[in-house]
Amino acid sequence: MPRASRLLALSTAALLTAGLAACSTPSSGSDGSAAAGGDTEFTPITIEHALGTTTIETKPERVATVNWANHEVPLALGIVPVGMAAANFGDDDGDGVLPWVDEKLEELGAETPVLFDETDGIDFEAVADTAPDVILAAYSGLTQEDYDTLSEIAPVVAYPETAWGTSWRDMIHLNSEGLGLAEEGDALIAELEQEIADSAAEYPQLEGTSAMFLTHVDTADLSEVSFYTTHDTRAAFFEDLGLSTPKSIADASATTENFSLTVSSEQADTFADVDLIVTYGGDDLVTTLEGDPLLSQVPAVANGSIVSLPGTSPLGTAANPTPLSISWVLDDYLELLAAAADKAK
Repeated sequence: MPRASRLLALSTAALLTAGLAACSTPSSGSDGSAAAGGDTEFTPITIEHALGTTTIETKPERVATVNWANHEVPLALGIVPVGMAAANFGDDDGDGVLPWVDEKLEELGAETPVLFDETDGIDFEAVADTAPDVILAAYSGLTQEDYDTLSEIAPVVAYPETAWGTSWRDMIHLNSEGLGLAEEGDALIAELEQEIADSAAEYPQLEGTSAMFLTHVDTADLSEVSFYTTHDTRAAFFEDLGLSTPKSIADASATTENFSLTVSSEQADTFADVDLIVTYGGDDLVTTLEGDPLLSQVPAVANGSIVSLPGTSPLGTAANPTPLSISWVLDDYLELLAAAADKAK
């Protein structure tokens, strides 16, 4: 279908569904509509972001989210989305919903919203079928074309600067602003900051320990090393927890907007300032790193200061901080980091 025709079809579907929804009685949220909707004193909001400017004229009643974790903001604020992206990483029971989201839905007494299958990209038709008033995507990898297509359905809140580079704070700030709940979003940020600070204070050995996050390592080929830059939320989360960013990672990050970089293992001495490594894998990965003649020279590897997270589990997934996962994983993650930091001393 030509793009123009596809957009027309999407808009028509959304309008028809919205018309049907308008004929029904508004819900408190358990059916997937926004519990906080209906404010007649709502002041229109304009949000500038990397892909344009979005104006939200009326308080959203029906909230859809696309891409990773954006649904956690409305849920944390007591609003059940009409549709959200299915989890495609760390979903250990295969139901498309991560455990901290399951817990929140149960707390709210809500059914699971419509789940958008994003295996092959955004399912625009499915999003349109939920007839949203706003689409939240402050943490996402939307292309300009994705954004333009979604904007034919409803106003879209996109990322502020870099694709997949939105911090958990900015995710909350922008998405809550798009809901007309900026003050509530700020309160949620402050609450999480306090929780993180209180928990991290129990592990003083993390303070000043330098850490890098390796991306998924191919144990069959260690000729290259890939790592997350400071633009990635996993690496940025280290500083929230009291860890520091090695100069080698900071310098490399300053030359790019990419969330990850790859270098030759022959440059392993670049990471001589790395005390601790976090990565995805198992014991075999640690053994492989320790046995490599080049990578074994990195202080973190030489000292065994490695946190190897199971990449397909909720624990590994939660290393990427999101509004609901932070509380769920915080104590377990800090305990693993502290054990590795003890070996670095």
